[in-house]
Amino acid sequence: MIDVMRSEWTKLRSLRSTVWTLVAAFLMMVGLGALIAWGAVSNASAGATGSAAQAVMIALVALPFGAIAMATLGVLVISGEYRTGMIRTSLQAVPQRLTFLYGKAVVFTIAALVVGLVTAYAAFFVSQGVLSIKDLHTSITAPEVLRAVTGAGLYLAASGLFGLALGSLIRHTPGAIVAVITLTLVLPQLTSLLPGRVGEIVTQHFTSNAGLQLTMVEPRAAGLAPWTGFAVYLIWVAVILLAGTALLRRRDA
Repeated sequence: MIDVMRSEWTKLRSLRSTVWTLVAAFLMMVGLGALIAWGAVSNASAGATGSAAQAVMIALVALPFGAIAMATLGVLVISGEYRTGMIRTSLQAVPQRLTFLYGKAVVFTIAALVVGLVTAYAAFFVSQGVLSIKDLHTSITAPEVLRAVTGAGLYLAASGLFGLALGSLIRHTPGAIVAVITLTLVLPQLTSLLPGRVGEIVTQHFTSNAGLQLTMVEPRAAGLAPWTGFAVYLIWVAVILLAGTALLRRRDA
């Protein structure tokens, strides 16, 4: 497994898409957070103060887009091998298909986690620096703020793994990216239209609706508890990855 992980790390860092996608996610999160913070400062009246929830929400305003960027990279990490035919070489080198897939998933998850946490904290501290001009900022030590900012980094990493799982299942880059956008941006909004108690349960437990609870200082009252919601999101990831694993064992490369 160690040799497989070393090989996957070499592949990951040698891809141009890795650098560009991670840089795009970082700049989007930090830049948009700073821009919205500057707008809040410009429009704030004299003597105005902000809440911790508002300050963190401004800092993480680009989180959904950063998550899509990370998920796109996750898709490319696996679907790119099918597009180029490299998957045949990879499976010849590592005939144990589960070892190949899970080695790739572990390496990518570690890289995504490091980048996700750095990005989340950078977005937070840069935006708070801007908000401090008019005392609209908050501290990382304020109640629930550390959990929310750390949760944003974890959510970015989980979203990247979500993309990898869909890429292993669909094996087609555009199709997997469309699936990511549909499952994390489009359908979560539409679930709120479902009626009754069943609709409420579906909404609470649907992908990003559940996972984003961890990134909020004041989670939605109608949603799951922060860590419970994130666990539900990880279950979505695990189920799709297991489905991709089953198909990888059955299908030809």
